[in-house]
Amino acid sequence: MIWRERVRSVEVEPSLYAADFARLGAEIEALLDAGARVFHFDVGDGHFVPPVTIGPIVLRSISKLVRRRGGMFDCHLMVERPEHHFEAIAEAGGDSVTFHVEAVPDVAATAAAARVHGLGVGLAFNPETAPAEVARAADAVDLVLCMSIHPGYSGQAFMPNAYARIRELRRLLPPGVRVQVDGGVGDENVRELRRCGADLFVCGTAVFGDAGPAAGYARIVESVEAP
Repeated sequence: MIWRERVRSVEVEPSLYAADFARLGAEIEALLDAGARVFHFDVGDGHFVPPVTIGPIVLRSISKLVRRRGGMFDCHLMVERPEHHFEAIAEAGGDSVTFHVEAVPDVAATAAAARVHGLGVGLAFNPETAPAEVARAADAVDLVLCMSIHPGYSGQAFMPNAYARIRELRRLLPPGVRVQVDGGVGDENVRELRRCGADLFVCGTAVFGDAGPAAGYARIVESVEAP
């Protein structure tokens, strides 16, 4: 898959949901200069999660900027009936879509619908869902996203039980399926999360809450790469 070939062995993914939207283009440029290549793009529908967040119109407005620098968009669909959005996400410049196991009746069919549009596929699960339930469906996807907060709002505190959930998830998944973690991830816990088996780290407040996003990103990368 093209998505699997382009994603590096470890990625710190700035979550644009936490960005300053008055300065979105400038913040993305600064992060690209700092080495960021995969940007996490959250879509909420006001049903599966309470807030209505950014969507394909915003994605289209920034996709050329990111793509001409070799970057990618990893789109997290916190929505009911995610298959209704795959075409629009792909046309707007998305590279992968991650939908929630709690939102779909048939993971394999939903993943197949995403691949029709050339998208990489991820499967997310909420803190109350057992890793074993997700692992049973993982043959159909490229990554599994372990939520370390309840999805919907940026800035929540990391839930420590995510460490054990990620260890169990990594043990159960096929070797080629990546483990992603999202929620309260920063330089203080990213190294331990990597030890547990995660290799894709979604960071919102820890990047954009800093004096400058590039500095926040660099600090997290330094932490995850520390021996």
